[in-house]
Amino acid sequence: MQHVNVLLSTYNGKRYMRELIDSIIAQEGVSTDILARDDGSTDGDTQRILDDYQQRGLLTWYQGENLRPAHSFMQLLADAHEAPFYAFADEDDYWQPDKLATAVKALEPYTGQPALYFSRTQLTDENLNPISGPVINPLLTFGESLVYKFIPGCTMVFNKELRDIVNTFRADFVPMHDIWIYSIALAVKAKVVFDPQPHILYRQHGDNTIGQGQGQMHEWHRRLKRLNSHERYRQACELLRGYAPFMGSDELDTLSTFVNARQSLAARLRLIGDKRFVCADSRTYRLFQLAVLLNIY
Repeated sequence: MQHVNVLLSTYNGKRYMRELIDSIIAQEGVSTDILARDDGSTDGDTQRILDDYQQRGLLTWYQGENLRPAHSFMQLLADAHEAPFYAFADEDDYWQPDKLATAVKALEPYTGQPALYFSRTQLTDENLNPISGPVINPLLTFGESLVYKFIPGCTMVFNKELRDIVNTFRADFVPMHDIWIYSIALAVKAKVVFDPQPHILYRQHGDNTIGQGQGQMHEWHRRLKRLNSHERYRQACELLRGYAPFMGSDELDTLSTFVNARQSLAARLRLIGDKRFVCADSRTYRLFQLAVLLNIY
């Protein structure tokens, strides 16, 4: 039976966390350890819930300063003990019993090389009633990963080989842990497996850090925030700074083209027409091209 380290970052998560933890404990076909990092919760109840599970020997947790989700999860990944596989858990979701076993089975053929699995999610309301939401069909290319930010970290499972590469560098700027690790995986030619079948109930509620299916105003706010912070460009610079030694010549050329386009209009026009950066979502791709033209990508 394969073993998975489940990494849970919490922040004032008392509303739904017991359901999430119980669904992890109920995973079938794998053994699990749960390591939780409390990201400076202020409600008091979150720590009491974690204490309860720890006293029953069902997880281990520790208190940290408030780093926000991206850096909190990256700290967890650095602190976790070695295991064949790792998975991220959000405090408000619910895992179907086959979630981890399905991912591990998909990754087992790639022992000895970095590999990552992720799947679609089933969106639900706060009571876990299914609701409709966007359907992703990613191209799984490195160029797409620099443009299109879609991967749900709560579905990700990856092996020790990828974890060890990720942990060789500590980035100053991480937009979100899932986007970051997915881009690293493709940059270093990891095997990436996408499962179109959901194995997680992705709860949508008023306190979601990211969330999906929250309407057009929410989505446009996210897009504008990304442009104002030059998120794509800054992430690409960090990838180049941290992982160039692990990358092949094609990936290095793709990344250098992306980063260096800011230097001139001619370079940006070449980037706009470069098919390596085409992504599955046509609207996202068109907006990216506009952002490149305006030098705000």
